[in-house]
Amino acid sequence: MITRAVVVPHPPLLVPELVVGAAAETEPVRAATLAAAGELPGPWVAVAVGDDGRATYVPPLSGTFLGYGVDLPVSLGGDLPPDARIPLPVLITAWLRERCAVEVSRVELVPRDLPASGCVSFGRQLAEEECGLLVLGDGSTRHGPRSPGSEDERSGPFDSLVHTLLSTADVDGLLGLDLELARELGAQGRAAWQVLAGVPGPWRCSGAEFFAPFGVGYHVAVWERP
Repeated sequence: MITRAVVVPHPPLLVPELVVGAAAETEPVRAATLAAAGELPGPWVAVAVGDDGRATYVPPLSGTFLGYGVDLPVSLGGDLPPDARIPLPVLITAWLRERCAVEVSRVELVPRDLPASGCVSFGRQLAEEECGLLVLGDGSTRHGPRSPGSEDERSGPFDSLVHTLLSTADVDGLLGLDLELARELGAQGRAAWQVLAGVPGPWRCSGAEFFAPFGVGYHVAVWERP
Protein backbone atom coordinates (compact mmCIF):
# COMPACT_ATOMS: atom_id res chain seq x y z
CA MET A 1 0.00 0.00 0.00
CA ILE A 2 1.15 3.53 -0.78
CA THR A 3 1.54 5.26 2.57
CA ARG A 4 3.13 8.52 1.43
CA ALA A 5 2.96 10.66 -1.68
CA VAL A 6 4.85 13.79 -2.60
CA VAL A 7 3.79 16.45 -5.11
CA VAL A 8 6.61 18.37 -6.77
CA PRO A 9 7.11 20.46 -9.92
CA HIS A 10 9.47 19.46 -12.70
CA PRO A 11 10.86 22.60 -14.36
CA PRO A 12 14.44 22.75 -15.64
CA LEU A 13 15.09 25.57 -13.15
CA LEU A 14 15.30 22.99 -10.36
CA VAL A 15 18.73 22.05 -11.71
CA PRO A 16 21.28 24.72 -10.67
CA GLU A 17 23.54 24.03 -13.65
CA LEU A 18 20.71 25.05 -15.98
CA VAL A 19 20.01 28.40 -14.30
CA VAL A 20 23.44 29.66 -13.32
CA GLY A 21 22.36 33.30 -13.52
CA ALA A 22 19.20 32.71 -11.49
CA ALA A 23 20.27 30.02 -9.02
CA ALA A 24 19.55 32.25 -6.02
CA GLU A 25 16.11 33.28 -7.25
CA THR A 26 15.11 29.67 -7.87
CA GLU A 27 16.61 28.28 -4.65
CA PRO A 28 13.37 28.37 -2.60
CA VAL A 29 11.46 26.08 -4.94
CA ARG A 30 14.52 23.84 -5.35
CA ALA A 31 15.01 23.52 -1.59
CA ALA A 32 11.33 22.78 -0.97
CA THR A 33 11.27 20.16 -3.73
CA LEU A 34 14.36 18.38 -2.45
CA ALA A 35 13.09 18.48 1.14
CA ALA A 36 9.74 16.97 0.15
CA ALA A 37 11.30 14.30 -2.06
CA GLY A 38 13.67 13.46 0.77
CA GLU A 39 10.65 12.45 2.88
CA LEU A 40 9.47 9.90 0.31
CA PRO A 41 10.45 6.29 1.01
CA GLY A 42 11.65 4.10 -1.81
CA PRO A 43 11.20 2.51 -4.12
CA TRP A 44 9.54 5.36 -5.99
CA VAL A 45 6.86 5.13 -8.61
CA ALA A 46 6.63 8.50 -10.33
CA VAL A 47 3.59 9.85 -12.19
CA ALA A 48 3.66 12.82 -14.53
CA VAL A 49 2.09 14.09 -17.73
CA GLY A 50 3.65 13.16 -21.06
CA ASP A 51 3.42 15.30 -24.19
CA ASP A 52 3.22 12.15 -26.31
CA GLY A 53 0.61 10.36 -24.23
CA ARG A 54 0.86 7.19 -22.19
CA ALA A 55 4.36 5.80 -21.61
CA THR A 56 6.37 3.91 -18.99
CA TYR A 57 10.08 4.36 -18.30
CA VAL A 58 11.97 1.81 -16.23
CA PRO A 59 15.62 1.48 -15.16
CA PRO A 60 18.26 0.91 -16.30
CA LEU A 61 17.87 4.24 -18.06
CA SER A 62 19.94 7.39 -18.35
CA GLY A 63 19.29 10.77 -19.90
CA THR A 64 20.85 14.20 -20.30
CA PHE A 65 19.74 17.81 -19.94
CA LEU A 66 21.56 18.70 -23.18
CA GLY A 67 18.26 19.78 -24.72
CA TYR A 68 17.99 22.39 -21.95
CA GLY A 69 21.44 23.83 -22.50
CA VAL A 70 23.83 21.69 -20.45
CA ASP A 71 25.04 18.16 -21.10
CA LEU A 72 24.35 16.99 -17.55
CA PRO A 73 23.70 13.24 -17.39
CA VAL A 74 21.25 11.71 -14.89
CA SER A 75 20.15 8.14 -14.31
CA LEU A 76 17.08 6.26 -13.12
CA GLY A 77 19.50 3.44 -12.31
CA GLY A 78 22.11 1.46 -14.18
CA ASP A 79 24.96 2.73 -16.29
CA LEU A 80 23.55 2.90 -19.81
CA PRO A 81 24.71 5.76 -22.07
CA PRO A 82 22.47 8.85 -21.79
CA ASP A 83 19.49 8.95 -24.14
CA ALA A 84 18.85 12.51 -25.36
CA ARG A 85 15.16 11.72 -26.05
CA ILE A 86 14.14 11.21 -22.40
CA PRO A 87 11.23 13.56 -21.46
CA LEU A 88 11.73 16.28 -18.87
CA PRO A 89 9.62 14.68 -16.06
CA VAL A 90 11.75 11.53 -16.32
CA LEU A 91 14.96 13.59 -16.24
CA ILE A 92 13.79 15.45 -13.13
CA THR A 93 12.80 12.17 -11.47
CA ALA A 94 16.29 10.85 -12.15
CA TRP A 95 17.86 14.08 -10.85
CA LEU A 96 15.84 13.83 -7.63
CA ARG A 97 16.62 10.12 -7.27
CA GLU A 98 20.33 10.79 -7.36
CA ARG A 99 20.08 13.46 -4.69
CA CYS A 100 17.79 11.43 -2.44
CA ALA A 101 19.72 8.16 -2.96
CA VAL A 102 16.62 6.02 -3.51
CA GLU A 103 15.53 3.39 -5.99
CA VAL A 104 13.02 4.22 -8.73
CA SER A 105 10.81 1.37 -9.92
CA ARG A 106 9.43 3.28 -12.90
CA VAL A 107 8.06 6.56 -14.21
CA GLU A 108 4.51 6.54 -15.57
CA LEU A 109 3.47 9.27 -18.00
CA VAL A 110 -0.23 9.88 -18.59
CA PRO A 111 -1.86 11.93 -21.36
CA ARG A 112 -2.27 15.65 -20.74
CA ASP A 113 -6.00 15.48 -21.47
CA LEU A 114 -6.75 12.29 -19.52
CA PRO A 115 -10.20 12.90 -17.96
CA ALA A 116 -10.69 12.71 -14.20
CA SER A 117 -12.32 9.28 -14.49
CA GLY A 118 -9.23 7.89 -16.23
CA CYS A 119 -6.99 9.49 -13.61
CA VAL A 120 -9.01 7.85 -10.82
CA SER A 121 -8.82 4.48 -12.55
CA PHE A 122 -5.05 4.72 -12.84
CA GLY A 123 -4.69 5.91 -9.25
CA ARG A 124 -6.63 2.88 -8.05
CA GLN A 125 -4.35 0.60 -10.05
CA LEU A 126 -1.36 2.05 -8.22
CA ALA A 127 -2.98 1.92 -4.79
CA GLU A 128 -1.79 -1.50 -3.63
CA GLU A 129 1.85 -1.07 -4.64
CA GLU A 130 4.50 -0.97 -1.93
CA CYS A 131 6.16 2.26 -2.96
CA GLY A 132 6.47 5.97 -2.41
CA LEU A 133 4.41 7.90 -4.97
CA LEU A 134 6.17 10.86 -6.59
CA VAL A 135 3.69 13.11 -8.40
CA LEU A 136 5.25 15.62 -10.78
CA GLY A 137 3.36 18.50 -12.33
CA ASP A 138 3.46 22.27 -12.78
CA GLY A 139 0.72 24.83 -12.27
CA SER A 140 -0.33 27.68 -14.55
CA THR A 141 2.25 29.18 -16.89
CA ARG A 142 0.39 32.51 -17.02
CA HIS A 143 1.16 34.31 -13.75
CA GLY A 144 1.96 37.94 -14.48
CA PRO A 145 4.10 39.70 -17.09
CA ARG A 146 7.14 37.43 -16.57
CA SER A 147 5.21 34.31 -17.52
CA PRO A 148 6.09 32.28 -20.63
CA GLY A 149 2.43 32.47 -21.65
CA SER A 150 0.37 35.63 -21.88
CA GLU A 151 -0.80 36.86 -18.50
CA ASP A 152 -4.18 35.50 -17.41
CA GLU A 153 -5.96 36.86 -14.33
CA ARG A 154 -7.50 33.43 -13.73
CA SER A 155 -4.09 31.93 -12.93
CA GLY A 156 -3.95 33.34 -9.41
CA PRO A 157 -7.31 31.94 -8.27
CA PHE A 158 -6.64 28.63 -10.01
CA ASP A 159 -3.30 27.95 -8.33
CA SER A 160 -4.58 29.32 -5.03
CA LEU A 161 -7.34 26.73 -5.20
CA VAL A 162 -4.89 23.95 -6.09
CA HIS A 163 -2.70 24.95 -3.14
CA THR A 164 -5.68 24.84 -0.79
CA LEU A 165 -6.80 21.44 -2.12
CA LEU A 166 -3.31 19.97 -1.77
CA SER A 167 -2.80 21.44 1.70
CA THR A 168 -6.10 19.95 2.91
CA ALA A 169 -5.74 16.64 0.99
CA ASP A 170 -9.10 17.36 -0.62
CA VAL A 171 -9.38 14.58 -3.19
CA ASP A 172 -12.90 15.51 -4.28
CA GLY A 173 -11.80 19.07 -4.90
CA LEU A 174 -8.80 17.94 -6.95
CA LEU A 175 -11.03 15.68 -9.03
CA GLY A 176 -13.28 18.67 -9.65
CA LEU A 177 -10.53 20.73 -11.32
CA ASP A 178 -11.69 21.71 -14.78
CA LEU A 179 -9.73 20.11 -17.61
CA GLU A 180 -10.42 22.92 -20.08
CA LEU A 181 -9.46 25.67 -17.64
CA ALA A 182 -6.26 23.85 -16.72
CA ARG A 183 -5.41 23.53 -20.41
CA GLU A 184 -6.07 27.21 -21.08
CA LEU A 185 -3.83 28.18 -18.16
CA GLY A 186 -1.04 25.79 -19.16
CA ALA A 187 -1.41 23.83 -15.91
CA GLN A 188 -0.31 20.45 -17.20
CA GLY A 189 0.00 19.03 -13.67
CA ARG A 190 -3.78 18.65 -13.48
CA ALA A 191 -3.86 15.02 -14.65
CA ALA A 192 -1.02 13.92 -12.34
CA TRP A 193 -2.71 15.57 -9.34
CA GLN A 194 -5.95 13.78 -10.20
CA VAL A 195 -4.12 10.43 -10.37
CA LEU A 196 -3.01 11.11 -6.80
CA ALA A 197 -6.61 11.93 -5.88
CA GLY A 198 -7.61 8.56 -7.31
CA VAL A 199 -5.42 6.65 -4.83
CA PRO A 200 -7.87 5.68 -2.06
CA GLY A 201 -7.31 7.43 1.26
CA PRO A 202 -7.68 8.53 3.88
CA TRP A 203 -4.94 11.13 3.42
CA ARG A 204 -3.68 14.12 5.32
CA CYS A 205 -1.22 16.77 4.20
CA SER A 206 1.79 17.37 6.42
CA GLY A 207 3.00 20.37 4.48
CA ALA A 208 2.34 22.34 1.28
CA GLU A 209 4.02 25.30 -0.41
CA PHE A 210 3.48 27.34 -3.55
CA PHE A 211 5.97 29.31 -5.65
CA ALA A 212 5.69 31.29 -8.88
CA PRO A 213 9.13 32.46 -10.02
CA PHE A 214 9.20 33.68 -13.61
CA GLY A 215 5.41 33.53 -13.84
CA VAL A 216 4.90 29.76 -13.52
CA GLY A 217 3.14 28.13 -10.58
CA TYR A 218 4.93 25.35 -8.71
CA HIS A 219 3.28 23.24 -6.00
CA VAL A 220 5.06 21.15 -3.36
CA ALA A 221 3.10 18.97 -0.92
CA VAL A 222 3.55 15.88 1.23
CA TRP A 223 0.61 13.54 1.79
CA GLU A 224 0.59 10.66 4.25
CA ARG A 225 -1.80 8.26 5.92
CA PRO A 226 -3.28 9.63 9.17
